[in-house]
Amino acid sequence: MQVNMEGVAVGIVALVMIGVFHPIVIKCEYYFSHRIWPLFLAAGIGFLLAALFTEGMLSMILGLAGVSCLWSIRELQEQARRVEKGWFPKNPNRKEPMDCTK
Repeated sequence: MQVNMEGVAVGIVALVMIGVFHPIVIKCEYYFSHRIWPLFLAAGIGFLLAALFTEGMLSMILGLAGVSCLWSIRELQEQARRVEKGWFPKNPNRKEPMDCTK
C-alpha cells in the first residue's frame, strides 16, 4: 500500500498559514489601518499567478498563500470593526477617524 502524504502536508501548511496571517492582519490594521488592502490584493494575485506556473507542492503552497492574502482583505475590515468595538487596541498615533465602511 502506497501512502500519499501530500494532502496531510497541504493541511499542515494551511493551518500554519492561518496562524501566520492572523497576527499579520492584526498588526497591519494597527499600523496602517484597513486601507492597506490593495497590498494584500496585489500579493494574493501575485501568489495565485505564480501558482499557475509551478507544479506540485510549491503550486499548492503558493495557491494557499494567494487565497490567504485575498481572505485577509475581508479580515482587515473585520479587524477594524473589532477595534471599534474595543476588542483590540486602537493605535493612539492614528490621526484619521476609524471608518471601516470605506
